[in-house]
Amino acid sequence: MKNSKKTLAALTITATVGLSAILPFNALAANPFTDSANTAQVQTAIEQLAQQQVVSGYENNSFKPNQAVTRAEVAKIVALALHVSMDPAAANHFNDVSKGDWFYSYAVALENLGAMKDTAGQFRGGQSISSDQLADVIANVLKVDKAAVEKLPSFASITGSQVTRGQAALLIFEAQQLAPIQVTKLQALNAITLQVTFSAPIPAAELELDQASKNFVFDNGLAINNVPRLKTGSKSTYIVPVPTQKAGTTYTLTYKGKPAGTFTASTEKIALKSTAQVASDLFEVESNLADGVADYGYVIAAYSKSRPGSFIVDENNSYNGKTYQILSSMRNRQVQITPEGGATMTANYLPFTQATDGRQAPKFILPNGETFKAGVKYTVSADWATLANPTFTAKEIAPLTIQSAAAVDTKTIAVTLSQDPKDEIFVSRRVTLTATDGTVLTAEYTLTSRKGAVGTFALLNNAQLVPGTSYTVAPVGKWSTATGVTLTLAK
Repeated sequence: MKNSKKTLAALTITATVGLSAILPFNALAANPFTDSANTAQVQTAIEQLAQQQVVSGYENNSFKPNQAVTRAEVAKIVALALHVSMDPAAANHFNDVSKGDWFYSYAVALENLGAMKDTAGQFRGGQSISSDQLADVIANVLKVDKAAVEKLPSFASITGSQVTRGQAALLIFEAQQLAPIQVTKLQALNAITLQVTFSAPIPAAELELDQASKNFVFDNGLAINNVPRLKTGSKSTYIVPVPTQKAGTTYTLTYKGKPAGTFTASTEKIALKSTAQVASDLFEVESNLADGVADYGYVIAAYSKSRPGSFIVDENNSYNGKTYQILSSMRNRQVQITPEGGATMTANYLPFTQATDGRQAPKFILPNGETFKAGVKYTVSADWATLANPTFTAKEIAPLTIQSAAAVDTKTIAVTLSQDPKDEIFVSRRVTLTATDGTVLTAEYTLTSRKGAVGTFALLNNAQLVPGTSYTVAPVGKWSTATGVTLTLAK
């Protein structure tokens, strides 16, 4: 364990912490040492802490799990495994510890934290440690009751005056589960994307948007745009989408009410390739993996099995020798579009069109029922992206055609188009259902319900179809046409 201090420069994050949370996590990590522990539990703990770069072996690459652990070794394991902040300017109160000692920063950090106290001014790094003393150290670092440490599964089996290296590794590995989740690294990858590493994975319930929005609090008007997404191959590093950061602004993140770090706004914009019209009121902006832009869906664990071509990037978002800009969630994203000789309009992202049907080309819809004017040149711009080819000339694009409609139940209908429109361009579309007695109901497309040419629409305002009544279906707006399309809910 006698190696140099390992530190992590976390952009402008306020504290320097251990490396354990930023490295890829593998529950089946291979044994990096030439020897092994007598029990599977101890061996697993050693392998996991080694993978986190918390423990290391001796010159002959052995770990010696049955050898008594020293106070110096405990200081290192605890400091790195439990993410103790190490201040280079902290005062050293030990008369037997100097800056040349490999364990200097760990001993000083734990002494200043009140976790490892001096004995007559000495640290006594070469001495062994008892299970009771080790429990005290862990409890003081985590600021929990000592009884909580003593309830950890392995504590009862290590009671004694000399804790071994393997026993210490196991107890400290178990103690990681008691540690409060905290931010260990904070990066602005580009103007709309953060990468945040935690000391442990965020519980699934806390990744729901409502709860995540309460936990992730920024100053200067910043907020999360969508749920944080765990990177594939990582234990606790998340892609976090945010609104466009303001150049020159320093932001502070507070996580669960506690300061979690600061960062300076990134001015790096996503490099998009082109824009094109896709409907009478829709257009898209396109980026490509080949050009070094990866939609976040390619690199997050949630989509790793369903996204064709998904891959694992490293801490610097590189894969196979190529570094990628990460295009995070487009939720609530906007662009500006200006017709030649006309006023600029703000277009909103159409949900679930970011990377559907194998394409990386989010769609945007014109505001207030506007439609493109054929022959007019349009220019697209955004405060979060640059476009190599930002213009297109509008053309007449025939609206979609509703071929048929059928009642699914009293509250929903299935609308079939004459051909598969591809992508989620049903989004925000509505139809009216006019009954024979003149009653008019309105139904809106249900997000992600499209199956080929068929989309599900739900009646609004708690309306219900009347069994046996015939309804004529017509689109709201110019997104489609319908001629003689009717449906009847069976009695």
